[in-house]
Amino acid sequence: MAFIPWACLLSACFSVSLADVVSLTELFHPLWKQIPSQISDYTLENGLYLINPWVFPDRMGMYKILWSQTAHYFEEKGIPNEDNFIGAFVVFYGWLYSSGRLADPTKRTDCGYESGDPFCISVDSSWADMNYLLSVLPFLAAVDSGVMQVSSDQFKILPPPKDQTKFCFDVSTCHVAFPKSMGAWITFYQQLKLPSSSLEDMLKSFWDAYVKTLDETLKVFEDRSEYYSKAETLFLRDMYVTQRYLRASRFPATFIMSRIFVKILPPRLLVDGDRVPFIRDFTRLQNGFLLALKILHDIDNDTDMVISQPSGAERHLSCGDLFPEFRGTDESQSTTYVPAASQIISV
Repeated sequence: MAFIPWACLLSACFSVSLADVVSLTELFHPLWKQIPSQISDYTLENGLYLINPWVFPDRMGMYKILWSQTAHYFEEKGIPNEDNFIGAFVVFYGWLYSSGRLADPTKRTDCGYESGDPFCISVDSSWADMNYLLSVLPFLAAVDSGVMQVSSDQFKILPPPKDQTKFCFDVSTCHVAFPKSMGAWITFYQQLKLPSSSLEDMLKSFWDAYVKTLDETLKVFEDRSEYYSKAETLFLRDMYVTQRYLRASRFPATFIMSRIFVKILPPRLLVDGDRVPFIRDFTRLQNGFLLALKILHDIDNDTDMVISQPSGAERHLSCGDLFPEFRGTDESQSTTYVPAASQIISV
């Protein structure tokens, strides 16, 4: 067992990131104002609004609409919309785009590349395919739950150019193809609508639905791994493990916290020549995070996903294990650098 000092990474990011923030609006993707904000912003054809989740703006529009439509459920509980968990989707999707993980990993097409079609999302990308289900399933479950003022007969979700059988495109087929995921998202929205629900209750339901979606869909796209370097494939695997631990720790999946979190994620695809934690074009925080992922994976293998609160019998990893600047600090002083660490993650 070990205590992973994610707070070392996040608290360091706070000082780096928040100093640059002038207003919340500036944290959004540069194209945010051009992204569809309601169903009627999509192309209308034969009485249906067409949503093409294989282009960047259309998929982001699903998140933007969902974020807007769920806002009042948070606000009526006194929670600002910046703390709406849908904001975490917006941030992570933006990172996938900016880091090149939505582009064609085979490089047989120009899909997703600046030199070709930069807004194209490749169906050959593992990241893009899993994110498809983490956008379409929450969106359709919200429609099915009556959370959004939208009927399923008002729009049509377009299929990818190939491998259509791996995906679903409407409420009924998604219930059949991914029943556990759809059920978990509906449970989340039911929790959201309850006046008595606390932020903790809603956060638990959100993470449950998020991880159930990963669990149910991960193997569907296993064949995509051949398109990536071993380093990137291992990173995708380790991120899956990490998100399960984030669920157990009830990591606050808010817009601001997610913006801070992506600061420590790799800004590009990993290649086999990358040596963690010595990747020259990565920041110290990004290298430290990749090292922490490796440690977490090793622990996960040793403990078979046993998650608990840290105890005196467990091995504790100090910030000094990741960052030399923190070395020379004894265990009793380590909380200086890891405020509220137990609220971030423990394994």
